[in-house]
This record gives sequence, C-alpha cells and structure tokens, in this order.
Amino acid sequence: MITRAYQKGELASLYYPWCSQRQALRHFARDLEYSTDLNSRLRAIGWRPTHRLFNPQQVMLIFEHFGEPGD
Repeated sequence: MITRAYQKGELASLYYPWCSQRQALRHFARDLEYSTDLNSRLRAIGWRPTHRLFNPQQVMLIFEHFGEPGD
C-alpha cells in the first residue's frame, strides 16, 4: 500500500470496511487510545486526537503497529 497522507475517516474505513465511516472512526479512535505505545509515538511526531489528517510518517507508524489494511 502506498504511504501517503490519509484523512482519519478514510484510514479508519480501510481498517473497518464492514462498518459505516462513523462506526469505523469510533473503532479506530478506540484502537489508537488503547495502543499506548503507538499513541505516544504518534504524539511524539506531532499528532493529536483532534487532527483530521495523518501525514505519511504517521501512516507508516500505524501500518507498522496494526499492519497494512487488508493483510
């Protein structure tokens, strides 16, 4: 998968394709909250829960932690 910037809802929908985007966002936000290691690594490079966009560096960290969507 190409590492590029993703909107939060777009990335959440890739991980939870069977859910509506709203539900996917809730699940994804919960996953980020409970993954304290990933959460702290994302925060160290400038991410905040209120941000609506993940930059390519943040997407790489998410892919490393959860695996690429669809794998």
